[in-house]
This record gives sequence, structure tokens and C-alpha cells, in this order.
Amino acid sequence: MAEPAGTGRRPLRVAVVGAGPAGIYAAEALAGQDDVPVAVDLVDRLPTPFGLVRHGIAPDHVKMRALRETLHHTLDHDRVRFVGNVEIGTDLPLDELRRHVDAVVYTYGAAGDRRLGVPGEELPGSLAATDVVAWYCGHPDADRARVEEAVARARDVVVVGVGNVALDVARVLARSPAELDPTEMPQHVLDTLAAAPVERVTVLGRRGPAQATFTTQELRELGHLARATVLVHPRDLADPGNDALAAADRHVARNLAALQGFTENRPVVGWTTVRLQFHARPVRLLGTDRVTGVEVERTTVDEDGRAVGTGETTTIPADLVVRSVGYRGHPLPGLPLDGGTVPHRAGRVLRDGVPSPGEYVAGWIKRGPTGVVGTNKHDARETVASLLDDAASRVLVPRGDDDWVDTLLARGGRPVLLADWRAIDAAEIALGAVHGRARTTLHDREQLLAAVRAAAAAAEG
Repeated sequence: MAEPAGTGRRPLRVAVVGAGPAGIYAAEALAGQDDVPVAVDLVDRLPTPFGLVRHGIAPDHVKMRALRETLHHTLDHDRVRFVGNVEIGTDLPLDELRRHVDAVVYTYGAAGDRRLGVPGEELPGSLAATDVVAWYCGHPDADRARVEEAVARARDVVVVGVGNVALDVARVLARSPAELDPTEMPQHVLDTLAAAPVERVTVLGRRGPAQATFTTQELRELGHLARATVLVHPRDLADPGNDALAAADRHVARNLAALQGFTENRPVVGWTTVRLQFHARPVRLLGTDRVTGVEVERTTVDEDGRAVGTGETTTIPADLVVRSVGYRGHPLPGLPLDGGTVPHRAGRVLRDGVPSPGEYVAGWIKRGPTGVVGTNKHDARETVASLLDDAASRVLVPRGDDDWVDTLLARGGRPVLLADWRAIDAAEIALGAVHGRARTTLHDREQLLAAVRAAAAAAEG
């Protein structure tokens, strides 16, 4: 009988698929305990770690993006190996990875966008917030041409959604070039935003302000833009149930107070306006060859908190419409998915309702796109506790002893290891210094890999 994994001299070999916060927190929980010897491979399809901390948090949120410095401590742990530029399911089939390691933890997130489901949504000039965020954060897979074509002609912008991502998009589009210039955005993003003719940004909430999901901090930040004014119509704050909701929830009370302050603002000549409009449900995007406007229906909120149409419609001009109404998970070939998340029990992946030995899940692909970055730490710890319990209970058995990275290299793969990531990191810092910034993001995959090759050539020379 095979010796249980994680006993004797052989460590428990775990692959964590996804090197964003959830994956790094899972690796941290595994590497930071001493009950079970472990060797953790932190795998990502991109050549870079940090997931949404790098490619989701808006670049003008400098303090929040600095979280990666904390996450980097886990990458430096001697029990953890970063392996980037490897897409499980494409570069290496999932079943083959499972033959090489004792356990797999899936933490690859939920990067897909949800649709509005209204006529005209496919018109040019209609984008998902995921597309816009990927572009301004320098994601290698961003559709640069499509986004830049839309932004370049965007005088009137409509953002649908009242979560933090919606406010991020609105804020970035409304910021002045001087505010954005110190950020890590790729230079082509800064150039496009500086030339964009944005004059008006309207953020639509399908329900009332008390049901909005943005944080108060994010909301208040809108009020401190250098050359933009935030406008809110008092009618949108007149819901009869707001007082009771504010009394029951301090977060709602703070949001309503911030919004009330915006009702006193007036447009400033030459400044961008950011209008937060509630009880406004898009029913149709207008236009023939591209978006020209949004038909919006006035709503009320019923006793169950749902938006109910009133039949009263208006039209808002729009050259660019950005939907920000949620994320959904994509399937990994060979992994079950139910409604955008992997079915699980305390982090143990369920196949046909039964826990699958050696398979675990954490992060958004486990619980859905909820919570903040720190939520992933508790979530990952629950999953790792299940994994370690299974190791102690001898549920996990050792698989092959050969290194799957060697197998990948033999096939011509180009995995990016920690030293390679350091080369990318150094190249971005050097590029930023040219422009007087702390860093400039390298957005192109080949540019990222070129930085690795250049560092390797310099070391050999």
C-alpha cells in the first residue's frame, strides 16, 4: 500500500491553480503550517502573479495595489514555487496535472462578465466592464483595439451598475490626465484617456441608492476628482423606506449621507460631470451601426428589494456603454461547474455530489464574486483545513514523483518561475523610471517574456 501523502520524507505535493489573492492565501496557509510537510506549486496562466490585485484593482488606487508587496512574501517562501505562463487545460491537461501532484486547489477566479440581456447590447460601443478594466490595467488578453476605438469617441458614457467596479470605470474615465499620469497604466492607455473627449458619465442603478453595493470610501472618492463634478438628483433619494434601511445598516446610512451631499453640486463649465442616477433600468441600447443612446425605464423597489418597472421611459445619449452587472466563472476543462461556481463542500470539490479526493476550490470560483480581497484569506483557510484533514485521514495518496514542470519544458513549454517574474518586475520599474513613475505595466505577453529572455541573456553574458 502506498504511504499517505505528506508523511515520512516525502512532502505533500499541491498545485494551486490561480496565483491571485485566493491562490496566494491558500499557498500561504499550506506553507505556514508544520503539521504536514508540503511543496506548493502556485500556477497561473499569465506570466505574472497577483491576479485581480494586478489586473483588477484600478491603477489610481495606489495603496490598494500595494497589497501585492504583502502577497509577495508567500512567493518567496521556500515551500512555494511560482509557475506562470502555464494554462491548465491547454498547456497541460488537468488529468495529467493530477497524476503529478497529490492535490489540486482551484483558485482561478470568475473573470467572465454578465450580460444585460437587452436589445442593442452587441452594438459597437457596448463593452463589458471586464474589457475596460483589463485594458486600463494592462492585462495581456485585453482587446486593445476594440476598447480604444470606443473610448476615443466617447463624449457621453453610460455605466450600468452601482458596485465598486462601476465606480472605478466612471472615475478613471472622468479623471484628468494629470491625475492619471503618475499611475502604473501602460503608456498607450494614458495616451488614449488623455485624448478621450469624455464630457458626461452617467452611472445607472436599476434599484434605489439603499440597494447599491459600492463602498462608502469608493463613493466619496468621486467627490475629490480634480476636474469632475458628481451630480445626484434629489428625487433619486426620496424612497420612503430609506430611513428605515439606514437605521438598520450603517453602511447604507453612510452611502445615503454621501449621496445627499452630492445633490448640492452644480455643473462646472469645462469639467466632466459624473451623474449617479438610480431607479433607472436600461431596456434598450439605441443605434444602427454603433451605440448612440440608452433607453431607460424608471423603476421602483418592491417589498422584496426587486426593481419593478413603472413604464416611464427616457433616453440618455451615449457613445459608450459599459455594463458592470457582475462576474461569472468559466469552466476549466475537466472540472465541474454549476451556475458559475465549482460545487463543493467546505472547499472539497464535488463530482456527482461526492467529494473528489485530492480536489479543492477557493476564492470566487468557490463562492461567487463576493467580498473584498481580504475575504479570500478566510475562504482559503477553510479549504486548506479540509485538505489538511484529508491528508491526516489518509484520504490523499501520493501520485507520481516526477516534476510536471520538467514534463512541460520537454514539450517546449515556457513556464515563468520566480526569478523570471523578478526580471519582469525589474523591467516594469525601469520603464516607469523613464517616465518619472514608480512603475509602468508591461501589457503584452511577448514583452513580458522578452524581459525574461533579456535577463537570462544578461546573466549568461
